[in-house]
Amino acid sequence: MAELTEGKKAPDFTTTDQDGKRFSLKDYRGKKVVLYFYPKDMTPTCTVEACNLRDNFSSLKKAGFEVIGVSPDDEESHKKFEDKHSLPFRLAADPEKKIIEKYGVWGEKNMYGVKKMGLKRTTFLIDEEGVIFKIFRRPKSNMHSEEILAALS
Repeated sequence: MAELTEGKKAPDFTTTDQDGKRFSLKDYRGKKVVLYFYPKDMTPTCTVEACNLRDNFSSLKKAGFEVIGVSPDDEESHKKFEDKHSLPFRLAADPEKKIIEKYGVWGEKNMYGVKKMGLKRTTFLIDEEGVIFKIFRRPKSNMHSEEILAALS
């Protein structure tokens, strides 16, 4: 699949969230969406990023955003992550990596000189029509909400 770029339609998907509820990206038409991909629940950097989004959730909502996190973890793992950190947004379960592959965020990573396959932390901002208007290929986990809000101006 060709790499997604700003101005392209966001690929639709249907999956379940941390509560086992089925939903689709198209359910969010008419709203702006922060679709953020992260490697793993409960890991240090992923927790920092999720808590930054949580702590600034009211500002993101005020700006018109819905927030959806996606990782290869399952519903049960997402539920524990949500409960432990009081996350106010939806976490999409993608253990088969179908959404991850549609968005092209799975690939070779280089961590401390060790190359391995994994999820590349990436965020897509999607407009009310379902079009990607901003992509953060390496978001700053501890100030990601600020990056998102700055993209609006």
